[in-house]
Amino acid sequence: MNPVNTSLKSEISPSLDWGKIRADFPILQLKIDGKPLIYLDNAASSQMPQQVIDRLVRYQTTQHANINRAVHYLSEVATMEYHNARCKLQQFINAREDREVIFTSGTTDSINLVMHGYGRKFIKAGDEIILTTLEHHSNIVPWQMLAQEKGAKIRVVPINDKGELEVDEYEKLFNERTKFVGLIHVSNALGTINPIKHMIDFAHRHGVPVLIDGAQAAPHITIDVQALDCDFYAFSAHKLCGPTGVGILYGKAALLEAMQPFKGGGDMIASVTFEETIYNTIPHKFEAGTPPIAAAIGFGAAIEYLIDIGIEHIAAYESSLLAYATECLSEMPGVKIIGTAAEKTAVISFTIDGVHPHDVGTILNQDGIAVRTGHHCAQPIMQRFNVPATSRASFAFYNKRTEVDALVTGIKTVQKIFL
Repeated sequence: MNPVNTSLKSEISPSLDWGKIRADFPILQLKIDGKPLIYLDNAASSQMPQQVIDRLVRYQTTQHANINRAVHYLSEVATMEYHNARCKLQQFINAREDREVIFTSGTTDSINLVMHGYGRKFIKAGDEIILTTLEHHSNIVPWQMLAQEKGAKIRVVPINDKGELEVDEYEKLFNERTKFVGLIHVSNALGTINPIKHMIDFAHRHGVPVLIDGAQAAPHITIDVQALDCDFYAFSAHKLCGPTGVGILYGKAALLEAMQPFKGGGDMIASVTFEETIYNTIPHKFEAGTPPIAAAIGFGAAIEYLIDIGIEHIAAYESSLLAYATECLSEMPGVKIIGTAAEKTAVISFTIDGVHPHDVGTILNQDGIAVRTGHHCAQPIMQRFNVPATSRASFAFYNKRTEVDALVTGIKTVQKIFL
C-alpha cells in the first residue's frame, strides 16, 4: 500500500458522531434511479448541511437588503451580518486584519483579481512568473494572458512520477528576472499536498511574492496565512460546504493597498467626478457593485459549522477513508492510481485498462455513484502522465467506508461490461 496523507494524520475524535454529522446533509438521502446517492465528487463541489441552508433562508426571509450607506433597519442588519462573515473568514485563516479578506465570486475570480490588480501594475517585459505542472487552469490561463500582454515569460516546475513537485528544480528557476510565483496548495486532480511553506520562504529570500491557490486545501487542512507568510491566498465557499458564487482572496494589507482595482463601480470609490476618481480603502476597493451578500453570510455559516467539527478531526477522518480507498483500489487488477504522493488529501484519480473514464463515470452513475471524469481543468497533469483523462473519487467527512466498498463494486461492474 502506498503511504498516504501523512501530514494530515492525527487521532480521530472519539466524541464525534460521524453518522449524526452525515445526517446534517439532506441531499445524501437522495435516490438516483432508486439507488442511494454515493457522492464522491467533493473536490468539484461539496454538499451543504442543513445548518447552512437554514442560515440562508433566515437571511432571505428576515434580514435581506442591500448593504452599506442606507440607514434603515434591514440594511444595517445585512451590513452587520456581511461584515461578521468577513470576520469569520479572518478567524478561519488567521489573517492579521479583517480588511485583508476580500470577498470574490470564487478562487478563479480571486486569482484574476491578483493578475489584474498586481500583475498588470508590476509585471514588466522580460519578467518571469513561476507556476507548477500541478496548477488548475485557473492559475495558468490568467498568467498566460498577462505574459502575452506584457512580454513576460512563464517558467514551470516539473513533477515526478508520484505527482510530487520537484522542489530542487523549483529553486533552480529563480533568477533576477523572477517577479511572481503562483502555486497550488493541493492538486485538485491528484490530491498532492505541496510543501508550500518551504516554497514561500525560498521565494521571499529572493524578494518574490507568492499567490497560493487554496481551493482544495482549505476544506482539509488548517490554514494559517500568518504562519505560511504567503502574500495571497484564495479559495471558494462551495468546496467548504457553502454556497456557490462566493470565495475570498486574502492579501497582505500593504500589497492590497499598492494594487490597482480589478473592477470599477459602486462602493469601491471614495468619491467620483468626471475629472477624477478616488478609490475606497481595502477591502472595499476590490468589491465593486452589490456583493454576494447572502452567499457570503452562508459562507460564514459554513465556516462556523466546520470549525465546530474541527478541521483537524475532518482531516484525520478523511485520511482514514483515503488510506482505505487507496488500499482497495491498489489491489484491483487493471486499475491504476494516478498520483501516489506521500502527502495527499482525500482524492484518488485512477484509470481502468481498456475503459475510457467517461464510460467509467456513466456506469458508476447507474449505481448512484457520483465521480468526476475528464482532465479536471488540469491538462498539463494529464499530459505529464500520458493519459487523456482520469476518473476521480474525492471524499469528504460525510462519506463512509461502505461507500468506498460500493465504488470498488462499481469498478468491477465496469470491468465486466467493457472487458
